[in-house]
Amino acid sequence: MNVKVISRNVGYALLVSALFMLLSILVSVANGNDSALAALMISFTITFTVGIFPFIFVRKTREITLKDGFMIIVLSWLLSFIFGMLPYALWGGPFTIINAWFESVSGFTTTGASILDDVEALPRSLLFWRSSTHFIGGLGVVVFLLLIIPDSSQMRLRLTNLELSSLSKREYRSGANKTVYVFTSVYLGMLVASFLAYLLAGMSPFDAVNHAMSVTATGGFSTKNQSIGTFNSVAVDLVTMFFMFLSSIHFGMVFVAFATRSLKPFKNEIFKFYIWSLLIASMVVSVSLLAQGVENNWGQALLNGSFHVLSYASTSGFGISDNSVWPALPSAILIFVGIWCGMAGSTTGGIQSDRALLLCKEVRYHLKNVLHPASVNEVRINRRVIRQEDITPHIPYIALYMMLIIISLAINLILNPNNANAVAATFTSLSNVGPAIGDLGSFGNFGAEPVGAKLVYTLDMFLGRVEIYPIFAVVMMVFSKSSR
Repeated sequence: MNVKVISRNVGYALLVSALFMLLSILVSVANGNDSALAALMISFTITFTVGIFPFIFVRKTREITLKDGFMIIVLSWLLSFIFGMLPYALWGGPFTIINAWFESVSGFTTTGASILDDVEALPRSLLFWRSSTHFIGGLGVVVFLLLIIPDSSQMRLRLTNLELSSLSKREYRSGANKTVYVFTSVYLGMLVASFLAYLLAGMSPFDAVNHAMSVTATGGFSTKNQSIGTFNSVAVDLVTMFFMFLSSIHFGMVFVAFATRSLKPFKNEIFKFYIWSLLIASMVVSVSLLAQGVENNWGQALLNGSFHVLSYASTSGFGISDNSVWPALPSAILIFVGIWCGMAGSTTGGIQSDRALLLCKEVRYHLKNVLHPASVNEVRINRRVIRQEDITPHIPYIALYMMLIIISLAINLILNPNNANAVAATFTSLSNVGPAIGDLGSFGNFGAEPVGAKLVYTLDMFLGRVEIYPIFAVVMMVFSKSSR
């Protein structure tokens, strides 16, 4: 491994965090030097110093290997978590070391789970930093890095191929340079559009910018204790639903539709599969809420049901009502759609609808081969034949995903056999949804969870955000070196 290459590019990631800490300092000053000013200034100084250090003492080089790329990705995320927890830990209050770590990891991975009982007790500058971690994590620590690396650099191509899965790149018709700018332009465009829409819906500018960063990143951090439900506004609910949906579909589709002013990109088979999944889940949840007396009329049942289904499917985790009182069926559906979730090429986590559809078609393919061994069968998506060698990497990913859920759940129950929240929290952490059900539902928090469980959940969040393989690759690299 080339330590020089790794250190310089991890330094870029830390400088991005330092930039947003500086913006948070400006928010603090604008609000009369609030109580987080000192914590943010110290955090900025430390993060900026460590981030700039490699650029002073390490000579620039453009060479990068596959192993270097994996190490850059994993270390960029890990160090962003560590330095991102500094403002919380230095401010104090409910932020013990483990709680600061949990909030930082949850923010950067756009999971949106929180340890806070009273979000509104935080100073505005810390709330802004909290939302900023969503913004950074949604765009991707490494995507920020790719924006800085020269277009001609071989490093850009390698890191693009490592940071973005093959599924997410399917709709991009151009090379690595275009991929980065397509993703970034759509992301920033939705940020501005959602901010303006929230303003028109009646939010204050501060609430609007925080919720815009959160909804675009499908994160879920809010400036209010009762999330979107605090505003008690159908307009705010509908704006949030629209941008949760838009942020959960393939950014390449959004870009092409906007550039061509055509709805033709939305004829995509995966998009249709995702839409039907949302509609069926929303209808079942809404009918269940009405039938079991949680809601008293169809309008409220449809709004409540569809909002939370979309919130979990997009892995945003916003809430407009307390789903801890929901019956078993709608609660189970929320967990299910959180795993199934949005499309590749978006800011969602989970298995994603692309792999889910691929799995369904692959099962059908093998059943046809069993029933009609002499026939010629093919797996097709969007009328294109998908080769078996292209399908192969995604089936083990789904199996590995499920195996990680089982292992995480087992560890949680070993550490605390009485943890009734472990099952749902494990699912939603690995899927980057955030809120679970019951005590950890839309208005709940993870503050009372055992320390061991919080550590397991944060590891799940990290694995879910980087889609597992980069972390496993680095672990294998470390162990293969130690065994020599």
